[in-house]
Amino acid sequence: MEWKAAEPELFRLPTLELAQALIGMALVKETQEGTAAGWIVETEAYCGPEDRAAHSFGGRRTARTEVMFGEPGHAYAHVMHTHCLLNIVSADAGCPQGVLIRALEPCAGIELMEKRRAGAKKLTELASGPGKLSRALGISMEDYGRPLWMPPLYVAAGREPGEIAAGPRIGIENSGEARDYPWRFWERGNPHVSGRKSWNR
Repeated sequence: MEWKAAEPELFRLPTLELAQALIGMALVKETQEGTAAGWIVETEAYCGPEDRAAHSFGGRRTARTEVMFGEPGHAYAHVMHTHCLLNIVSADAGCPQGVLIRALEPCAGIELMEKRRAGAKKLTELASGPGKLSRALGISMEDYGRPLWMPPLYVAAGREPGEIAAGPRIGIENSGEARDYPWRFWERGNPHVSGRKSWNR
């Protein structure tokens, strides 16, 4: 399959718009083992210093979050509970915002993804979570800071998504009122999304 990488301008969309525009696009990772990719079916927006759930809340600027203060469209990879998670930097330079890629629908390099995710029993389990998709695609901290409009890790033109639903983000219970913001977006009814299936109808 040939991929057409996204233009850098895509990532200049306002963060909440970008989080929705990414649904249906492809996330591609090229490695020596081969290329693996999936349609993006779930994202979460994190809107910077005013967002208690964001790593940059209050303007925190650390070695870990430094890339978020730069130009949009770069990879903000970080480790949580031993899992590497991929965020896409958004908004203008100096305004540290980002979009977490939460789930993919595998569409290329599926055998390679199955090898990397040997514990997954179903296709729908391969990339149905931010840590799972990073392992399946071979995303690691070495991808921190990469521009996501060119190989080896990039967003590419995808398919037309179905209905996009919105709801509260996951795993941010200690973030005050921010835990209720409807800033998680997913393709309604897609079996590859993460978490409980009850809200995916």
